[in-house]
Amino acid sequence: MESRSIAIAVIGTGVIGPRHAKSIVDCPDATLLCVVDPNPSAQGVAASFGVTLFGSVSEMLQASKRPDGAIVCTPNSTHVAISKELLGAGVHVLVEKPFSTTISSGRELVETAKSGERYLLVGHHRRFNPYTTATKRALAAGAVGQIIAVSGLWTTYKPPPYFEAPAEWRAKAGSGGPILINLVHEVDLLQYLLGPIVRVHAEQTLSQRGYEAEEGAAILLRFASGVVGTFILSDAIPSPYNFEAATGENPLFPKAGKDVYRIFGSKGTLSVGDMKVYKYGEGKEQSWTSVLDESTLEVGDEVPFDEQVKNFVRVIKGQEEPGCTGNDGLRAVVVCDAIKRALTQSGAVDIE
Repeated sequence: MESRSIAIAVIGTGVIGPRHAKSIVDCPDATLLCVVDPNPSAQGVAASFGVTLFGSVSEMLQASKRPDGAIVCTPNSTHVAISKELLGAGVHVLVEKPFSTTISSGRELVETAKSGERYLLVGHHRRFNPYTTATKRALAAGAVGQIIAVSGLWTTYKPPPYFEAPAEWRAKAGSGGPILINLVHEVDLLQYLLGPIVRVHAEQTLSQRGYEAEEGAAILLRFASGVVGTFILSDAIPSPYNFEAATGENPLFPKAGKDVYRIFGSKGTLSVGDMKVYKYGEGKEQSWTSVLDESTLEVGDEVPFDEQVKNFVRVIKGQEEPGCTGNDGLRAVVVCDAIKRALTQSGAVDIE
């Protein structure tokens, strides 16, 4: 096993790029080699971390030292092209979600990584969130028995500046909207916890902004296991019911501690967010006339972005399996594409 420090480049210095850079700097087995971004504002980011700034990936690849890995944090529509360029140059890639905006380009990206024998990971950092890991452990231990159904929420209000230049792509139908930007996280988590989604139906919410991109949807889900579910999505509703507010994972958003998933099982219910488990206690009759006992799952204090970078480093060193593979990322995109199609047609959309 390698003991050397793994050199990592951050591609894109918008909102999430500097957060990844901090996690790299804080990781004892990694070194932040450089940042890449043509925007003049990136000079300040590079200076704050004391690293070299390159204007493009090709410029970086021509330098005397290449990174072992790169984290791609650019606009959604550029993820595939930039990741393919890096993989083709022998650089392992962790690409932010959604790792592609189309299924076909996502498949091409997975094949590029496979043919070049490079690792391709996807930035679904919530797999590393302590609320997620506590939930997965509890379900695996049978805390609520056989899982029957799930109900989920992601509702919040994004203000007008969120959609202004240089991020006007967030309002466009092809690359923006909360399905690709936000629901893709939820879809990945639900599949991580409950297995593949195989059928969806969706109804679009009312549009208040008038942008090309959708503002939200009500969604029906069916999983390969037989579990069924519902999900309400909106980025135009003042609400504390979203993963960020429930878990406090992003310090930019106030923590509310509300529940965002309710997982219903044959022996009880798990409420994710407040982390409550409701079930009949020892010796109690399992009946609606009996009082349910309430307990709370313990949640760790791991920082998801830090844990994701540690996983990336260990994968490159050959010490660990990817926390979220390219195929995992593709599966989330496939489901989101099916949901988008379901918005425009009546009836369910099946997923292969």
